Amino acid sequence: MHGKSVELLNKAVADELSAVHQYMYFHFHCDDQGFDLLAGLFRQTAIEEMLHIERLAERILFLKGEVNMVAAAEVRSIREVGDMLKLAREMEEHSSLDYNRWANECGANADSVSKKLFEDLVADEERHYNQYDDELENMDKFGDKYLALQSIERSKSRTAGRPVE
Repeated sequence: MHGKSVELLNKAVADELSAVHQYMYFHFHCDDQGFDLLAGLFRQTAIEEMLHIERLAERILFLKGEVNMVAAAEVRSIREVGDMLKLAREMEEHSSLDYNRWANECGANADSVSKKLFEDLVADEERHYNQYDDELENMDKFGDKYLALQSIERSKSRTAGRPVE
């Protein structure tokens, strides 16, 4: 009855797993470069994507499906912050569009709960898109100074003896 919903929910799990891996990779590299604010943003987004996986998996299991824990894509080795943000924004836009479409498919197949789940995920993905878009605008507006300020803040925190998260 809900085979199509399980298929779509598993596609979402695969996309979310890819996002978690990619965002943690970005988190590690931003942290290594001293960009604490961006590292924190990527880390927080990865955590939210993990929570999405949990919600999707719970729905799949409720529908008596099998949760396929296979990422949809390999992690891309990107170390330039602007390129990281562009890819993150693109990933979030892609997810929003897919989840909107999949919500409609679930609704057409009389699965209003999966439809609502996808609609809720769209709101989160659009918020993530906006966060990455704002960061890209800051980089455009302030240039290299924007990243330099993040590194300086880390240095000041370490010099003052405060722990860095």
